[in-house]
Amino acid sequence: MKTPLASWPAALRARLAAPERDRTYHPFSAMVRKELSDHIRSWRTNILLLIVGLTCIASIYAVLNGLDRNAELDDTVKQFLFLRLFTATDGTIPSFITFVGFLGPLLGIGMGFDAIQNERGRGTLSRTLAQPVPRDYIINAKFVAALAIVGTLFVAMGFLVMALGILMTGIPPTPEQFARMFLFLLASVVYVAFWLNLSILFSVRMRSAATSALSGLGLWIFFVLFYPILVNVVVGALSPPTEYEAATWTQWLLRVSPNALFQEATSTLLVPEMRTISGFLTMEQAVGAIPAPLPLGQSLLLVWPQMTALVAGTLICFGISYLGFMRQEIRAR
Repeated sequence: MKTPLASWPAALRARLAAPERDRTYHPFSAMVRKELSDHIRSWRTNILLLIVGLTCIASIYAVLNGLDRNAELDDTVKQFLFLRLFTATDGTIPSFITFVGFLGPLLGIGMGFDAIQNERGRGTLSRTLAQPVPRDYIINAKFVAALAIVGTLFVAMGFLVMALGILMTGIPPTPEQFARMFLFLLASVVYVAFWLNLSILFSVRMRSAATSALSGLGLWIFFVLFYPILVNVVVGALSPPTEYEAATWTQWLLRVSPNALFQEATSTLLVPEMRTISGFLTMEQAVGAIPAPLPLGQSLLLVWPQMTALVAGTLICFGISYLGFMRQEIRAR
């Protein structure tokens, strides 16, 4: 009798050799495949991916065009050339990191705002739950499939940036630069996953897809445009005794916004010269500081609270969506 470990290659070959119609999948795997197929065939998802991809490629081209003219003038640019591709700009178009921070929430909201209403409106949700499959497979499959699409997009763009950088400059990235770029891509996926889970939460709680979409977009506009203004008004009304305390209060209040957390985390990862996230240093803090780039471990220590907060926000949104969906009454139409 063969052991399971010894028999799995033969089982895999037999599975791959079998016709598609004769293959059997685990129910969760089949649901993820169905969601992936829906996203790939969806015009809405493809348009969002195309907008994000083209704008980011345009920002990279502008940076490479500027570096091609000025790279010989500055040794610092050569030292962190690949990281500059994500953060630098020639003034004609925003940087790559700015585009990701601005368009990433739109991608997450666009992929999740009708995740449940669409199934409920077509009547497929009750028919799926009539089958002997656990209910949580549905919401888990929607999250996993959308996250797989987002992760594939950002990994592809990251390797595209590296390929263009090597072709244009002939300089390969160092292992530390590669690690920083990988962590930046990971932070971007977590950031989009937060907005994706938030839109799925609205999709579970709201009865209309339009209301769900407007709720997600409204929250995104609030954090991007109005929340910084509101923080300045609140800090000005409180009148802190010193300028240092005013800057500290402003920074702590801004960190309620996921956009601010993402910008702080990714800027620190991609700019090794950034030695502190606080933009306001006292003379006591500046005395004795060595003006040199931080190693990767020290940069990670700086951004650890921001990354933890983003992951926590993502898990909280997913947990509330999960509980709401599991307790929701679903009737056949």
